[in-house]
Amino acid sequence: MQWRDLQQRLAAAHYIADGDLAMAIAMMDYLERPLLLEGQAGVGKTAVAVALARALDSELIRLQCYEGLDANHAIYEWNYQRQLLAIKVREREAYSAEDQEAHIFSESFLLRRPLLQAITRAQPAVLLIDEIDRADEEFEAYLLEILSDYQITIPELGTIDATSIPLVILTSNSTRELSDALRRRCLYYYLDYPDEDKELRIVATRVPEMEAALARQVVTFVQALRREDLEKVPGVAETLDWARALLGIGIGSVDEDPQALRQSLLCLLKSRQDQEALAPQVFERLVARSV
Repeated sequence: MQWRDLQQRLAAAHYIADGDLAMAIAMMDYLERPLLLEGQAGVGKTAVAVALARALDSELIRLQCYEGLDANHAIYEWNYQRQLLAIKVREREAYSAEDQEAHIFSESFLLRRPLLQAITRAQPAVLLIDEIDRADEEFEAYLLEILSDYQITIPELGTIDATSIPLVILTSNSTRELSDALRRRCLYYYLDYPDEDKELRIVATRVPEMEAALARQVVTFVQALRREDLEKVPGVAETLDWARALLGIGIGSVDEDPQALRQSLLCLLKSRQDQEALAPQVFERLVARSV
């Protein structure tokens, strides 16, 4: 996978990637190592995996992490309802206990969860392990074993080796420190908020119907807003939502209808504190800077 070609493929999939990020993804593929993307919420970490799957015409398999996530929900579990039904159907027949056990613990009763799905696909999938920092340290240990050898041991079936090696992207919002072992296993890239030129290209790509002048005003406003003392800084997704919202309510310039523009900021300001903290004089300053 050539990184320059990958950069173009990602752009065709509506994701504007820096050369450094394209290189990190190419190295992930070449070295068959997971890529840990770290950064603030809203910078587009999840979108990298979505765009990569689209760019490579690969299946996207997503594991959303949360506190208490365990192997049953991430790797595999048995279909207990079907197993009980199979036992009931076969209980009148002369099967030994060993035969019964071998039958109900066969692959036809196995429920494959995202991690097992990802390593048993015929063609390499893109595996997104989203917000790994929300999972417990115990789950990290499960994950590390799988990502080290790309195999899963199921006591009743034995070891299942990977049919293909997935492209693994882990994302983290840095809500807790990840283990050194996991970091050593992964390649690392910090994804920051885009600069003004890059964000403008993102808006032009994702909202092509917006006039260039308005798109620049939108991006300039959001870039300045991020420098204010906010509890929740608006991300790229919020910029795109706001751009589409302004088109929807017929705004042609950020200074043409101050009241409507102020009301539309619910797309950018996602807490009561931030909405109340944006004083009228600050709002007017941001508008004046944008036109």
